Amino acid sequence: MAKLILLCLKFMALYINVDAVFEDQVGKFDWRQQYVGKARFSHFDQHVQSSKKVLVATENNVFAALNTRTGELFWRHVDKTGPEGNIDALLHHGQDAVLVVGNGRLLRSWDINVGGLNWEIVLDSGSFQSACLVGQQDTTKHVAVLKKTAISVHYLSNGLQKWIENLPESETVDYQAVYSGGNGEVYALGVVPHSHIAIVAYSLEDGEIIKQISVEAPWLSNIQANCVVIGQGMLLCVDSPSVSLYMLDLHVQSQMTQIPLQSLGLEVAPGFHPVLVSTQPNPARQPLSEFFLQLAPEHYLLLQLNDGQIVTLRDFKPAMLVAFATTGEKTVAAVMSAKNKTASSINLFSAETGRRLLDTTLIFNMAPNGGKPEKLHVQAFLKKDDSVGYRVMVQTEDHTLTFIQQPGRVMWTREEALADVVTMEMVDLPLTGTQAELEGEFGKKADGLLSMVLKRLSSQLILLQAWIAHLWKLFYDARKPRSQVKNDVTIENLSRDEFNLQKMMVMVTASGKLFGIDSKTGSILWKHYLDNIPSNAAFKLMVQRTTAHFPHPPQCTLLIKDKDTGLATLHVFNPIFGKTSHVTPPTLPQPILQSLLLPLMDQDYAKVLLLVDDQYKVSAFPSTKNVLKQLQEMAPSIFFYLVDSSQGRLSGYRLRTDLSTELIWDVVMPTEVQKIISVKGKRPNEHVHSQGRVMGDRSVLYKYLNPNLLAVVTESTDLHQERSFIGILLIDGVTGRIIHEAVQRKARGPVHVVHSENWVVYEFWSTKSRRNEFSVIELYEGMELYNSTVFSSLDRPHAPQVLQQSYIFPSAISTMEATLTEKGITSRHLLIGLPSGGILSLPKMFLDPRRPEILTEQSREENLIPYAPELLIRTEWFINYNQTVSRVRGIYTAPSGLESTCLVVAYGLDIYQTRVYPSKQFDVLKDDYDYMLISSVLFALFFATMISKRLAEVKLLNRAWR
Repeated sequence: MAKLILLCLKFMALYINVDAVFEDQVGKFDWRQQYVGKARFSHFDQHVQSSKKVLVATENNVFAALNTRTGELFWRHVDKTGPEGNIDALLHHGQDAVLVVGNGRLLRSWDINVGGLNWEIVLDSGSFQSACLVGQQDTTKHVAVLKKTAISVHYLSNGLQKWIENLPESETVDYQAVYSGGNGEVYALGVVPHSHIAIVAYSLEDGEIIKQISVEAPWLSNIQANCVVIGQGMLLCVDSPSVSLYMLDLHVQSQMTQIPLQSLGLEVAPGFHPVLVSTQPNPARQPLSEFFLQLAPEHYLLLQLNDGQIVTLRDFKPAMLVAFATTGEKTVAAVMSAKNKTASSINLFSAETGRRLLDTTLIFNMAPNGGKPEKLHVQAFLKKDDSVGYRVMVQTEDHTLTFIQQPGRVMWTREEALADVVTMEMVDLPLTGTQAELEGEFGKKADGLLSMVLKRLSSQLILLQAWIAHLWKLFYDARKPRSQVKNDVTIENLSRDEFNLQKMMVMVTASGKLFGIDSKTGSILWKHYLDNIPSNAAFKLMVQRTTAHFPHPPQCTLLIKDKDTGLATLHVFNPIFGKTSHVTPPTLPQPILQSLLLPLMDQDYAKVLLLVDDQYKVSAFPSTKNVLKQLQEMAPSIFFYLVDSSQGRLSGYRLRTDLSTELIWDVVMPTEVQKIISVKGKRPNEHVHSQGRVMGDRSVLYKYLNPNLLAVVTESTDLHQERSFIGILLIDGVTGRIIHEAVQRKARGPVHVVHSENWVVYEFWSTKSRRNEFSVIELYEGMELYNSTVFSSLDRPHAPQVLQQSYIFPSAISTMEATLTEKGITSRHLLIGLPSGGILSLPKMFLDPRRPEILTEQSREENLIPYAPELLIRTEWFINYNQTVSRVRGIYTAPSGLESTCLVVAYGLDIYQTRVYPSKQFDVLKDDYDYMLISSVLFALFFATMISKRLAEVKLLNRAWR
């Protein structure tokens, strides 16, 4: 029986393995890059000398271990978004990493070797303040967690609570820090702002209060920002107004000792708040007596507390960043100082004496278009001669992590800004020199016949030379081992492929860093960091000129808008090389309400960007005389809309010939009942191949293809389950006419919308049935087409026919987008990003409102699927198989040169790029196509034809002689 069960399990395992992509297809047309986000805490694993891990906790609520040799992920844990998954503290001891998560809601312990969870406990309610490891007699067995009103101690081995005590006078005292010096006592440090410091000492064994003192400190308001503990329990604070240091012995003193910085011969830079930096290498021992004091943005001092006196060990000026590091019994201080505008040097100093260690200089070359260094993480280790060596991980303002070893070799770089992509575009690559020659080989019409012939001959000669060079490279590379053949993609060798499948992905991140990424390999080809970007900025990326207008370079414009003030700036750059354009964008002194990319072009083939400010004045970029003239001529046909969600107003405007604006329609929704969530239009580069659908009786049902149609989604302000609703309005953006209105009662958001061709698909949460539902709306003109040549919103006497149907979807979704192809011939699919990390390609035919409940002969002729309310998720519909995309926020689709192929990029915490074929690859031969067989057949037919021809001639000749 056991053998039979084992045999069944083997068959099941074999079946599961078969239900996947082929091994040779993995990574062939797709790639994935995983990120963790901006680092908040980091610790090097040093419990084993040969360890290669650095632990990172990020602002994206991710806890991960990175390989210090390659920068790749050993493992990664992605927590919930928002405050619920926020990592408040990271404590590291031996093979365990302890995290406080969700404002003190959870306490977790992870095994850093495999990334497994050791234990997890739920802490008592209360706002988290601080946490620390608690050691005694050179062993660390506990962790202390300080909250607003209580302090608790837990065992490090299993997380069980040893004791919990309420903090005395917690209503008035703001407890902010917890400290243990390895003497069996746990100190809770609190402050009454501008009054006094409260210090409570607890026994580690039973939580009994050993000592409780109150010390006058009318100048202090924040302990964490102004105070550190050094030496044998000495609390050291700095006060900016009095320019003094204050010391307090936590064991014996009851009054703080003031030490003016002037008495130490120190001077603080005007307007600068001094900062203290200390370290406690071992939780079971006292902190070091040495500490850093920052007096200016680039001025640090290494000080030491010696017999109650503060002694200056070394003055570092200029110094950008400092950090302590410990290996064994040795503690060193690393100091980064600027060498020139593009490079910085890092040196090691003894923490005890301030003496510079020999042969420890490390050079860090900063990226020319990158951010400044922001944090320094040092990994120290002992060499064979017992000297101290080190490696450095530098974190910069643009969220980049760079790992460097002596004398300055960059081991790896992680662009963590890509964990927060907000918008992107795909730009066609430029032609190569030979392709450009082929495009222009016929010359201009003004050239003479002889010059055109000579130009064509020269271009053909250049193409022949390029082909011979390509053959020689293939022959030369074939003689090398495969490991030595380099296929690196660089900006210099970038060129458009035969089917335009390789493009430049221009990505904009929330930190203000721009990236140019090769869509074929995922290689970062260029990057550019924009300074002084507001933290709440909104971005809009527009392609003003493509690579089709040689010799004019392509041009992209990034609109950066501050959400609070509405003020905006423009950044114009070349999307292929990432260089800032020589074209100077206009200054925008007024808040911008709307931006439009018009089909008009200037003399250099750049599309016109129209900007509308809060005074409803219009400005154009570029604003040449030719552009202004075209705007005046086309002004009566230029319409735009503005949305004011706070007032529930959707307004339509028209441009006048004097470039002023005129309000032509207004739709107001009562804000006390509902609010506008989103307004979705159609993509401007979308093509529609067929104007209608062929019915079962061979008649045609024509689509309502209104390019000006807007899908407006609203949600009720009353969130009660019985009274909540979702509304959708289809409004003509030119006339303001409401084409259709639908209401989903007992429903709420989030609502995801896709608007394309003559249909709108939106997804919502049904509070009545407690499930996710899809609803699809399709618009048709009827059996007769009103105007087959051009669509005009001003000339539409009849309302369209509206068909609507709803379906049940078994999962929540994160984002949704439709596929896009060059001519629109290929069937449309909906690409749905799921919270599980899967990207689902759902055929639009399953979301057809004309699906009949009972099949008829005509519906069979149309290939309509019988209606079923449930939409099942089929595993073969996942386009990313096991390459999950964590926290997918957006999906971008772009057409390729092949009508069957759509390029897809899913971005969130990770980035995933692939190709989809909604109607299969009907225009491409398969990879396993038997070229030898078809060639052999063709050659055989050719020779058979020649032989038959010869035999026929002989036969005719013989017949003629008879």
